[in-house]
Amino acid sequence: QRKNPFSNEDRLASKPVHTHRGDPTYGRPPEGSQTEQRGKDAHSHVGKEVEELCLIIRSTGEVGEDGHVSVTFGQLFETYVTISNKVVGILLRARKHGLVHFEGEMLWQGKDDDVIITLL
Repeated sequence: QRKNPFSNEDRLASKPVHTHRGDPTYGRPPEGSQTEQRGKDAHSHVGKEVEELCLIIRSTGEVGEDGHVSVTFGQLFETYVTISNKVVGILLRARKHGLVHFEGEMLWQGKDDDVIITLL
């Protein structure tokens, strides 16, 4: 099992470094690795999608009495689905970061079309 099947050479795979739960590097890829870079790139890409979603809410929504821009999920879905098919996932990420607010745990097309999404 220690022989690396993906290597052209007959060398042993390097012994993995085991970390423990209290270690700050636990559950993280090795620093400087391609895995770490892919994770950073993905995080950046999702951040850009969240920003784009907020811009679309601002442009398609209406300003309420409280000064916040709001849009229904159905209207946002119809607008944003032409850009990305990950509308709900991006909305959940935006809510996690405190950028939008809506009621419920999950939004479903058709069933939740009247749910109000507010840009914070």
